[in-house]
Amino acid sequence: SSPYSTSSELHHTNSILPSSRFSQKLNQLVAGYIVEEMLPLSTVDSSSFRRIIDKIPSNNNVHLPHRKSFTSYLENEYKKMKAALKLALDDVQFVSTTADIWTANNRSYMGVTIHWFNQDTLERHKAALACKRVRGRHTFDVIAAELEQIHSSFGLLNKLVATVTDNASNFVKAFKTFPPPESDEDEKEEEEEEEQEDVLFTDIAEALTSVSDEGHITLPPHYRCASHTINLISTSDVEKYLTSSPTTKSVYRVTIAKCTALWTKASRSTVAAEQVQEVSQRKLLVPSSTRWNSFYDAVSRVAEIPMNELNNLCNKLGIKCFNEKEYQFMHEFCIAMKPLTAALDILQGDECPYGALLNTCAIQTRFSIVLDNKDALLAAISCPKFKLRWVKDGARKQQLKNLLVAECQILSSSAGDSDKTDNVPIKVVTPVTGMEFFEFESEPEDCYSADQEVMNYLSSGGFELDTLSNFPAVKKVFLKYNTPTPSSAPVERFFVLGGLVLTPRRNRLSDSRFEKLLLMRYNHCFTSPDHLKKSEQ
Repeated sequence: SSPYSTSSELHHTNSILPSSRFSQKLNQLVAGYIVEEMLPLSTVDSSSFRRIIDKIPSNNNVHLPHRKSFTSYLENEYKKMKAALKLALDDVQFVSTTADIWTANNRSYMGVTIHWFNQDTLERHKAALACKRVRGRHTFDVIAAELEQIHSSFGLLNKLVATVTDNASNFVKAFKTFPPPESDEDEKEEEEEEEQEDVLFTDIAEALTSVSDEGHITLPPHYRCASHTINLISTSDVEKYLTSSPTTKSVYRVTIAKCTALWTKASRSTVAAEQVQEVSQRKLLVPSSTRWNSFYDAVSRVAEIPMNELNNLCNKLGIKCFNEKEYQFMHEFCIAMKPLTAALDILQGDECPYGALLNTCAIQTRFSIVLDNKDALLAAISCPKFKLRWVKDGARKQQLKNLLVAECQILSSSAGDSDKTDNVPIKVVTPVTGMEFFEFESEPEDCYSADQEVMNYLSSGGFELDTLSNFPAVKKVFLKYNTPTPSSAPVERFFVLGGLVLTPRRNRLSDSRFEKLLLMRYNHCFTSPDHLKKSEQ
């Protein structure tokens, strides 16, 4: 059902609500319409729009505010949304973020999205945290400072398990330069301070001016976007391989050159586009460097056209025809690349857990670091859909099982310490005849065994996430290691919305207002079920 009330519903609301409540309801509905449809705020001043609003029956003489007052109303709603998001994140133990930089209309912005699981239902949630203007060069230190400021403003520094970005060198350098603090570093620093016996006096003013903010920046663990890595494989790596041999080099370059001529002709000429549609009943796709899988999709669309019809089309457009070898090459190229494109589609899904990465990718060169990464392994094993089904070697299975047992013991030790106080052994005298002489300690009734829980988990046949409710220790491992997304696609989709908000006609939007409108749109500030329930109260 539509989140917006009809005129009759609003009239009914008007008849039972006081003027202030009716005005609030009207503002919420109009704000939801403007934010969700990404319309300019000047819409509320449009005479045609106000005529529509004035047709809503009102006994309280309530009118829609003009742009200035309406902007203030949106500012207050944004503050409420941000406060509600912070409150929701307070109860979450593990979160992850995705980050990237986007440029539009000669402006650059850093976008950050956050992801977490509901600890009870294991339902994945997401939200946008920021879309902040970045001025000047996008150097690693600028990126690190902006990221930490965004994370700390939401109190995430102790909850972040990872941040996912693409393979851009400035992001990679930022995370290498400002890694997360090691657990033993503080102890080492304290020991070093105790060893220093001499007292040194320092000029405070000089110390304050010489301290660099960079020394205090710490970033969470860095995960590289698997989708971006696969895209590099399917484009640059495949091209390097095909051009390394004289046999494949010639047929590859000639075939792609003819495809490129076809794409160029069809995209620049309306007559050519109509002729293509007459032959294939579909439009040709043009590769784009910013859209993953676009090259494969474009070649696949050309290969779908029968060879005779394709060459007839080439003759009409004045393009060199494809011979049998080149046409066969296109089909073999699509067959070889299809697994990569399927993997890319899986990994960039919003609901995809990090544990899907190892099961989807087994490419030694690009993913060699990930294939033996502890976090990725634990994410895969703790996911009921995968467990150890993807491991064939028996010794490897036992090794990974031991890894899961050890992690369950680590994560459960802190939580179990308070519970174990209830199971403190007490001394009792056994009533068994002949045993009165011996005095024993009673065993805890609920003795925790990580090994037994892991064995029960691995032998269970469930595939759904709700089966983890029977295995609390494994569930905690799942929450920690599957919270990150394997791809930075969420922040890429966030920027798609940004392009719809910051259009060339709206390039005078201030950076602050643009960010607020975009965040309210991405987070569905006015159309989420929780907000709708509050508005009806």
